[in-house]
Amino acid sequence: MTTIHAQIIGDNAVLLRSELERLVELAQKSERVELQMHEDDVPTLAVMRLAEKSSAFDFWNQEGEDIYSADDGEPV
Repeated sequence: MTTIHAQIIGDNAVLLRSELERLVELAQKSERVELQMHEDDVPTLAVMRLAEKSSAFDFWNQEGEDIYSADDGEPV
């Protein structure tokens, strides 16, 4: 059995190259497979959308007591 782990970013899936190659190898056993690969980095816009949809940075929007002041910075 082959397990494929994919990261979903918007409408795209990202997986390890070795897993992709194994997937293609398995598919080629039953039919001809044409693979078009693009070596680009993950598009910036897709990463920005992922960050917006997640709740990882929600703490920035919370009202509350400031835990730092201007006095906490580096001396001038």
